[in-house]
Amino acid sequence: MLDLIHVSDEVASALEDGRAVVALETTLVAHGFPAPDGVQVGLGSEAAVRAAGAIPATTGVLDGKIRIGLTESQLERFTPQARKLGPRDLAVCAVQGAVGATTVGGTLTAAAAVGIRFMGTGGLGGVHRGFPTPPDVSADLGAAARIPTVIASSGVKSLLDVAATVELLETLGVPVLGYRTDTLPLFYQADGGPPVSARVESAAEIARIADAHWRLGGNAVLVGRPPDESLEVERLIAEAVAAAERQGVSGQGVTPFVLAYLHEHSAGETRRVNRDLIVANAGLAGEIAVAYAALEQAAL
Repeated sequence: MLDLIHVSDEVASALEDGRAVVALETTLVAHGFPAPDGVQVGLGSEAAVRAAGAIPATTGVLDGKIRIGLTESQLERFTPQARKLGPRDLAVCAVQGAVGATTVGGTLTAAAAVGIRFMGTGGLGGVHRGFPTPPDVSADLGAAARIPTVIASSGVKSLLDVAATVELLETLGVPVLGYRTDTLPLFYQADGGPPVSARVESAAEIARIADAHWRLGGNAVLVGRPPDESLEVERLIAEAVAAAERQGVSGQGVTPFVLAYLHEHSAGETRRVNRDLIVANAGLAGEIAVAYAALEQAAL
């Protein structure tokens, strides 16, 4: 394993000491924003995790290794040319020595290998609009089904079939918690989504729920945090999805295409809200990780 995964000294020390660590993805750096905005969002997310008292573990594939904990210069290597890595792609990318940016599912898979149980992101992948033609379901859900983790997010990516994704999460046994809300946020939009399985009021409460869930053999816990600024863009999303279909964009290419379309046609408003919610979710993930570490310490 050591020849495949490289954990930074800071992250390794935190894990050894039982301190709070939060995994962060690199797909949003490479494909979620135009350069160099993605790097700044990544650095902002790391700063939010640190402000919460946790250690950030941004993850990606560089120089033949899955790297958990990146320097700023390493983060700058995740350009739009980087491969987009789900769980199936990690080994291939590492062996071939390519640069690979991890999705939620890819990040969870790498993080689980070294014992990291908390992650901050923008939105979870799920069931794509138009399912079952094509039968497109993100590998994020498969990772959530098998990996015990807490994912702090703004719900499910708004370009997806959110209601169908929530139904599938129920089938997979993944609790969907609303952070101070009764409905799952629609990524850019704070309300209007399907009901959550439970409302929660604090990071400490989420940590206790996750602990109990995992003691029962459970898998991931999805936490939906509403964006601080709500933005109604459903019409633009429908236009973007239709444009992707017309141009033959499918699979892993859909999300970056739709995000770029939204950024362009909203005069940058979606980019700004997206950036802010990602950083805020990272901060919440840090708070949850710190609360969970305190639980574990108290149990000793």
